[in-house]
Amino acid sequence: MGKGSDEQSLLRTLLDTLLRGEILIADAFYATYFLLCELGARGVDGVFEQYGARKRSTDFRLGQWLGVRDHLIVLSKPKRPDWMRQEDYDQAPDTLTVREFQAGGKIMVTTLLCPKAVPKYTLKVLYRSRWNVELDLRNIKTTLGMEHLRCRTPEMAIKELWVYLLAYNLIRLLMAQAALLADQIPRQLSFKHTVQIWISWQQRGGGTRDAVVIRALLVLIAEPRVGLRRGRIEPRALKRRLKSYPLLTKPRRLAQEEVRQNGHPKKQR
Repeated sequence: MGKGSDEQSLLRTLLDTLLRGEILIADAFYATYFLLCELGARGVDGVFEQYGARKRSTDFRLGQWLGVRDHLIVLSKPKRPDWMRQEDYDQAPDTLTVREFQAGGKIMVTTLLCPKAVPKYTLKVLYRSRWNVELDLRNIKTTLGMEHLRCRTPEMAIKELWVYLLAYNLIRLLMAQAALLADQIPRQLSFKHTVQIWISWQQRGGGTRDAVVIRALLVLIAEPRVGLRRGRIEPRALKRRLKSYPLLTKPRRLAQEEVRQNGHPKKQR
């Protein structure tokens, strides 16, 4: 049994925040039988990319035909996983009807079963919006520099996280104001550009409440446009090669003393 800190367990701690009628969008890791059952019991729908093993065995000739590469299938309840209590397992239905379809080069699974009410194209566009979540996480972690926390106690680390989230929301507020002024969609503005403009403005003595100056700041923020980048695919590989130096696994003072005595080691290839 896991320690309860895996992604599936952490997601289940957030299910109470979902409201009836909402739609959960997630990647293939979450398209599990019991999560789909839990969403159905809460009146929440889900749209997921199909799990890899299931995707390889998908046959659109089976099940109830809805359209080209679009059908309903009936899933049978799998055996009880180790993390699940027996009473929860007994309450789960023995079968579950879900919809599988192919769109945008992906095989998707959803609890939205009616093709007339929710056609494939609508679901494809909805799932693509998930990419914005990835961009937002990148902006918080990389653009704002939250990849490495500096505080060393749990209490201070939590405060540091809240400071990053506060800064992120304030920057998004600036972007929303700039987009409103320029009659643009906030998603078409660059988060990193906004951060750079704001830092530069502060370094030049920003802080004035002059409406003309603030308007000029918002105009600068709204100048560049970010493409929607539909269907973007990137290789999972690093372009920049890592340095050939080994990791520093001892106190720097001791390493410096070894260099003084023995010189620098030969470069590792």
